Amino acid sequence: QVQLVESGGGLVQPGGSLRLSCGASGGTFSAYVMGWFRQVPGKEREFVAAITWTGGRADYADSAKGRFTISRENSMRPVYLQMTSLKPEDTAVYYCAAGYAWDRYTYWGQGTQVTVSS
Repeated sequence: QVQLVESGGGLVQPGGSLRLSCGASGGTFSAYVMGWFRQVPGKEREFVAAITWTGGRADYADSAKGRFTISRENSMRPVYLQMTSLKPEDTAVYYCAAGYAWDRYTYWGQGTQVTVSS
């Protein structure tokens, strides 16, 4: 069974950077898109960024544009979310997801906490 595993979360000061990574385990796996979402308690999960399986196309939420970069070297490598100029409002649990169509995600990771605080 496919499992997505995130890592790289933690505590960072405002203005700092973090890089999240997401890998798949459980055997051979391929999909159309991989994305990052985030959620804070009491709020709906929100889209952050997405990239096609081979890394050819990327998309970002307005809140992430210019600060976050989603990347992937190839289909065998993890998906990364490089986050810079972090703000307290970026504090959330960040989830990795994979799906077979743009905007349709089938697999989800367990999440990694990102806390931006001084």
